[in-house]
Amino acid sequence: MLFRQLEYLVALSRERHFTRAAEACHVSQPALSEAIRKLEIELDLPLIVRGRRFEGLTPEGEQIVRWARRIVSDQQSLKHEAAALRTGVTGTVRLGVVPTASATVADLTGPLCGRHPLVSVNLAEDLPSADITARIDRFELDGGITYLDDDITTRYRTFPLYREFYDLLVSADSTTAGGDSITWREASSLPLCALPSMMRGRRILDEFFASDGVTHAPQVETDSIASLYAHVKTGQWAAVVPRVWRRVFGEPPGLRCIPLAGGFDAPVVGLITGRGAQGSALVRALEDTARDLDQSSSVPPIDQ
Repeated sequence: MLFRQLEYLVALSRERHFTRAAEACHVSQPALSEAIRKLEIELDLPLIVRGRRFEGLTPEGEQIVRWARRIVSDQQSLKHEAAALRTGVTGTVRLGVVPTASATVADLTGPLCGRHPLVSVNLAEDLPSADITARIDRFELDGGITYLDDDITTRYRTFPLYREFYDLLVSADSTTAGGDSITWREASSLPLCALPSMMRGRRILDEFFASDGVTHAPQVETDSIASLYAHVKTGQWAAVVPRVWRRVFGEPPGLRCIPLAGGFDAPVVGLITGRGAQGSALVRALEDTARDLDQSSSVPPIDQ
């Protein structure tokens, strides 16, 4: 059995298409198909549902590919460890980020790359929390920045970064009262745009509105915080946005932010990594950086 065969099986499971899997592995489609056929012979198991095109993995194949992902990930960790022993930590950190945390991810990646100049970062942003955890479980991501809910803290290694507080974003000429704050009930009466309900960040807002005895029904849904800003600037809508985005955009011309008062305790956002991934030099470097950020006075871990 060769690592290459396992890599091909993992790629096919991910791409769900022989040609795309072969392209991802930089081999010809016949070479990939033949390598997987030989793997089936060696394991004496059918791994692929045979047909004119890829129709999925067999039940046996689904179980084998879980082992293959782990073995391929461990092989990459071994290479990173060897490289770290030679020249220092090197490689690409794959990081998933929920939309609301995109404003803060540079607080983590900046110090990480500063400490380890040979490390590069690949960001998959605007992902639902469920996608981040699923990709970590499949060893497709090294970590993620998401909400540290109870189920997350029991399944993953967690490193708190900050608490998420909220502002109501309105156009500068809006007639909405502009005092020191606004309640969730008052905000619910406005035409709103928001993240999709599949996003954890949106469901948290739904809980905050419900805590004030109201619901909200956004007219526009988008998975991009920047798009929320663009929609609000038209003057037709308002939006609830994480206060950390003030650090990126401030109050852009034509917009103003009103702090939202009340609701539950502010949720905690942080880095998560797989419980079995701490052996990787790359993941250890990522975790060490997050741990230091949470304790550092130079980068405030909690936004008030």
